[in-house]
Amino acid sequence: MDLNCGDIMDGTASLAQKGQEIFEMLLRVASGEASKSEAQGVGNEEFVPWMIGAQM
Repeated sequence: MDLNCGDIMDGTASLAQKGQEIFEMLLRVASGEASKSEAQGVGNEEFVPWMIGAQM
């Protein structure tokens, strides 16, 4: 699951195409496909809205 937005700059993809690609990737991850960090075993802390003991 690689995302290369440089394709827009070099003219091989449009902004709309990249937007669709991003949407489809988010949909796959939301449907259960492992993100890159989850596949590497560090994704459990990726989306923690309230960390217990976190200080500001």
